[in-house]
Amino acid sequence: MNDKPLLSVRDLRVSFKTDKTHYIEAVKGVSFDVPRNATVALVGESGSGKSVSSLATMGLLPGETSRIDANSRIEFEGRNLLDLTPAERRALCGKEISMIFQEPMTSLNPVFTVGYQLSEVLMLHMGLGKRQARARALELLKEVGIPDPERKIDAYPSQMSGGQQQRVMIAMAIACEPKLLIADEPTTALDVTIQKQIIDLIAALQKKHNMSVLFITHDLALVGEIADHVIVMRNGEVRETGTVEQIFDNPQDAYTKALLRCRPSLDSRPMRLPVIDDYMNGHHEPDIIHQQRSRGYTGNEDIVLEVRNLGKSFYTREGLFGKKEFKAVNDVSFKLARGKTLGVVGESGSGKTTVGLTLLRLHQATAGQALFEGKDILAMSNSEFLAYKRRIQIIFQNPYASLNPRFTIGQILVEPMRIHNIGANDDERAAMAHQLLKRVGLPPVAFYRYPHEFSGGQRQRIAIARCLTLKPEVLVCDESVSALDVSVQAQVLNLLQELQEEYGMSYIFISHDLAVVKYIADQVMVMNKGEVVEMANSDELYHDPKHPYTKTLLGAIPKGLVHHSH
Repeated sequence: MNDKPLLSVRDLRVSFKTDKTHYIEAVKGVSFDVPRNATVALVGESGSGKSVSSLATMGLLPGETSRIDANSRIEFEGRNLLDLTPAERRALCGKEISMIFQEPMTSLNPVFTVGYQLSEVLMLHMGLGKRQARARALELLKEVGIPDPERKIDAYPSQMSGGQQQRVMIAMAIACEPKLLIADEPTTALDVTIQKQIIDLIAALQKKHNMSVLFITHDLALVGEIADHVIVMRNGEVRETGTVEQIFDNPQDAYTKALLRCRPSLDSRPMRLPVIDDYMNGHHEPDIIHQQRSRGYTGNEDIVLEVRNLGKSFYTREGLFGKKEFKAVNDVSFKLARGKTLGVVGESGSGKTTVGLTLLRLHQATAGQALFEGKDILAMSNSEFLAYKRRIQIIFQNPYASLNPRFTIGQILVEPMRIHNIGANDDERAAMAHQLLKRVGLPPVAFYRYPHEFSGGQRQRIAIARCLTLKPEVLVCDESVSALDVSVQAQVLNLLQELQEEYGMSYIFISHDLAVVKYIADQVMVMNKGEVVEMANSDELYHDPKHPYTKTLLGAIPKGLVHHSH
């Protein structure tokens, strides 16, 4: 029995070039082991160095802009990978070590069928002939649970859903039966139900093939479902390592404790979510996170927006004259009360985003009414709607795409006020913009900077500030915290909460993350295939779900630590 770890990383230091002469150290002397036949989770937020460590292991760091310290060692089965020639490294990394990435679409080639891409890997690394490779590719597609593999083998990546593409990536990664599989955030972009399937799949494959898995993620809750050992990183350093049980039951490092507590839990709803700073530098838990917030509709609320029988169909052409109708949203009705939050949950394709876009007239509704103070905003002319446009705003999932890169943050905030005649002059508007930046927790100098100078979480706060310039009464949040790290997500949720209390705003909060929805919503509407399958106050829905689909969604939430039966 070989007791030496399969992979052993020692004093890994990686620097990146910032200009001709300067380097900045991203990974600062990191050491960890991946034992044989085990799953190790590398956990940390954006910028912690977790992905850089894995890319260094795979030999995928850009040679001209990055540098690995001469004393660093990455040993795989006793050989230091950093001493190998590029050709030796490639042979090893295709066969013995393989990797799956967060974005399957960027790793799969769109112009070749899935079967061709799988066969290519098998012919290259395993020396199989064409016919053998195709037969093996089919077996692999079955093994990773692709439905109807005989047909899907000749499909192109674009003809598959995100979850199926991720399965194909996994099939390619395990094609050569590697000893080590590195999974870099493989489920971040997926729905909870599909995320659960992918996690279960990786766990099953790990056992079946006796592989080791290095699982990289920013979500500690996921880790409890898959890992044996955990390594927590922050700012390029390892903060804590231990078995899953140790990390969950008795975390030692303040940062680990903070990460565990930032994520909204299903059992409590504090007045404010804890954030990292509450725990660092010897702070003790503030009282406000122990007081509970009550949620729900009583029935006497002042209704701001009433949606009746909303429908939105898309049409595709079939044949010469025919067209085929696809009902993205069908017969959706709800009431939104002033100062309250309606959560809308469902998987991709459930129609939840289409509801939001239709209410903002970014899609043309095909049926129904949306009454804003009794007036149907869907039936208005564009000029009539202009007066309402200001009062109902949307924040999208991707703050990268929704901010103009050529404008400073100041311009981004002042422009909408100018268009809607808010403030007497530009000085007054600039003063309001400064006030808003302060509200969303950004420094005054942010006013003069450009979007690319900010992190994803900061950009999301800028997007929120921009919405607030118009003092809207209804804010649609479309997956607006799903791309954020847990700690940043907690800050943004706290901010939305404070703004609601201060301005009495109403939110339509669209998300596939049920823990977040339970925390923020008064009432929850569950959508599946364009229809509403269940609607209830948030606590009722979670304690006593009525519809089987709601139960499936709730069952897929990562529970944190699932006690392992080894």
